[in-house]
Amino acid sequence: MIQLTKIQKSYGDLKILKGVSLNVKAGETVSIVGASGAGKTTLLQIIGTLDTPDRGSLLIDNGKLFLDGEYPQNTKDASLSKFRNEYIGFVFQFHNLLEEFTALENICIPAFIAGTSKHQAEEDAMTLLKTLNLQDRANHKPSELSGGEQQRVAVARALINKPKILLADEPSGNLDSKNASELHQLLFQLNKEMGQSCVIVTHNKELADMADRKLEMKDGVII
Repeated sequence: MIQLTKIQKSYGDLKILKGVSLNVKAGETVSIVGASGAGKTTLLQIIGTLDTPDRGSLLIDNGKLFLDGEYPQNTKDASLSKFRNEYIGFVFQFHNLLEEFTALENICIPAFIAGTSKHQAEEDAMTLLKTLNLQDRANHKPSELSGGEQQRVAVARALINKPKILLADEPSGNLDSKNASELHQLLFQLNKEMGQSCVIVTHNKELADMADRKLEMKDGVII
């Protein structure tokens, strides 16, 4: 479960979030739409602990992270990174794969950081690659993959640690309509199978409409 209460965020004199409250139940998928500059990505970064709110509170259920304006004193940078790696999966518009590593190696990186053995990480990564119909591309580097294949590898990387929360920021924004549609179907198939809470920021109407709930942001608030 994700719970935000009256989250505010400013950069200097520019107010981005103006008191956003949001609850996402376990296993629920919520899409957030709105014009550029509405605050969608900033909100997603705060949920993902990549940024901190100025005011308001964030509770992430059994992940045991509680925010109230700033991180609790016992949440040091190292433990916060560990929490983020194990509990939250991120999918961005650009795949951000490491060019020097193969698809299989890219997927395994979060698992290695979490302390998973090489054998288990590679086994889990291959299972995801098979689910995504990419088993034949396991040993290919990103430059040898199509845009759609690269983004599916990025999805597998986000899911390798079986996170309770999946956050996606314009996950199909860099894909053509065919690859975008295929990615949408895969995201919801995997979300249903793994039972995560999922928050998706998107301008894509098809993707937004597939969610359990669709919310709109405007001028830093959910309307």
